[in-house]
Amino acid sequence: MSNTSRPKLLDNAQFDASMAKLRDWEEVEGEDAIRKMFKFRNFDAAFDFMTRVAKHAQKLDHHPTWINEFNRVDIVLTTHDLKGISDLDVQLAHLIDEEAATTTK
Repeated sequence: MSNTSRPKLLDNAQFDASMAKLRDWEEVEGEDAIRKMFKFRNFDAAFDFMTRVAKHAQKLDHHPTWINEFNRVDIVLTTHDLKGISDLDVQLAHLIDEEAATTTK
């Protein structure tokens, strides 16, 4: 099932307020995107985390750009069709943080 409502681009005030509520996410320099790096105890824990995040991404029909290198997962979020950060990026970032908190590190 996908998200049927169109994402809304965040204005500067909304972006700042959202970033204040997201722990350790940072702006990507030169891009309209946010990034966070997660580190786990091993590859299996990192892959388990990615699998759970993928389920949220499918439900939202909003997919991260990510790189997995052994026990590390680097995630970048942006809304490509809006060319910026949307409410979907913030929603997915919160879900990603929840999944990371439940993964054994």
